[in-house]
Amino acid sequence: MSALEKVILADREYIADIRHDLHAHPELGYAERRTNGVVRRELAIVGVEHVDGLAGGTGVLAYLPASTKPDSALTIALRADMDALPITENTGKPYASQSLGVMHACGHDGHTSILIGTARALSKVERPNNILLVFQPAEEGGAGGRKMCEEGVLNGAVLGKPVDRIFGLHGFPLLGVGQIATRKGALLASADGFEITIRGKGGHAAMPHFGIDPIVVASHIVVALQTIASRNVSPLDAIVVTVGRIDAGTAHNIIPDEAHLIGTLRALHKATRELGEKRITQIATDIAHALGAEARIEWLHGYPVTWNDGEATDDFRRAVEPAFGEALVAEEVEPVMGAEDFSFYGERVPACFYWLGLLSKGMDRYPNLHATDFDFNDAALPVGIKAMCSLALADYAHLKTSSGEFAARG
Repeated sequence: MSALEKVILADREYIADIRHDLHAHPELGYAERRTNGVVRRELAIVGVEHVDGLAGGTGVLAYLPASTKPDSALTIALRADMDALPITENTGKPYASQSLGVMHACGHDGHTSILIGTARALSKVERPNNILLVFQPAEEGGAGGRKMCEEGVLNGAVLGKPVDRIFGLHGFPLLGVGQIATRKGALLASADGFEITIRGKGGHAAMPHFGIDPIVVASHIVVALQTIASRNVSPLDAIVVTVGRIDAGTAHNIIPDEAHLIGTLRALHKATRELGEKRITQIATDIAHALGAEARIEWLHGYPVTWNDGEATDDFRRAVEPAFGEALVAEEVEPVMGAEDFSFYGERVPACFYWLGLLSKGMDRYPNLHATDFDFNDAALPVGIKAMCSLALADYAHLKTSSGEFAARG
């Protein structure tokens, strides 16, 4: 066992206790004030320099300079998200959420605890690279990652030096504890929201010929939107158009004036994302016009594709395979249509996002992310710390280009 592994093992219960505390006190995006305090306290204990008050007030950026050859050292960033979800917990755990209607249903308590454990471990060893630790608020729909980027956490404006590589992880219920996995290119989809307001002409349900029924128009639009995936996009590509909500009407015998559709668009490539937006707009407006109504569309542009840079992903494998063995580093996994605001970092510097297994041996299934019975697996904490430390301490001497020359893809 290496000296680093001994440090990680010695901290195992300590980090689990931190996670349980964070789990019991979840906070929604941009309100992670108590979580922020825990992060700052733990960084101060091991003497890690940090800056507070980022991205709306709760973001934290910490810096560990290289201890060997600091003048020529590269800068590696590691990121964790801190926010919880507006869900009522149903785990029955002794450390279950004490905040009604808020819980860590996506494992950000685990992510934050892993990065705290990484800071503790790295503070005790020689470091060939500069390390930036990014504790980010509001991943769950709040685009905290974009705010962190806009405030300069990657370019050296806040603390440390400009970033050459950034890595982030997410607990994954479909992989076993001890396993990690990723892929080059798209790992998670872009996510945009749309709202369609259909204006018709209300009237009596028994006399539809005197009106323009917006519910009928909405029904045609919902069905037609499904042709985007089946007829506008290659079968080898992926796009999802889902209408998740329809609002219209007040009574069974009244045709309303308006109907409202709310939905989401997901895609794995920038061009497909743009095509999807164009076709949704065309289909909604043209069908409404053909049926005598009008359609107005509002777009809520969300997260871009989480795109893993090819060279950064190669670096990831070179760093973690010696620590874990090839058998535990899965071959390229299939992308998923969920979204992540780690994508904003990947638009600015070479990035790699990866999955961390949560399924314990002997379990048939693990509760899914965003489920009321989800809880991050403590057994995965030292695995995540080991992976992050491996990335922080890896040899990146082969790098010949700076982050300033990077052009995002996807």
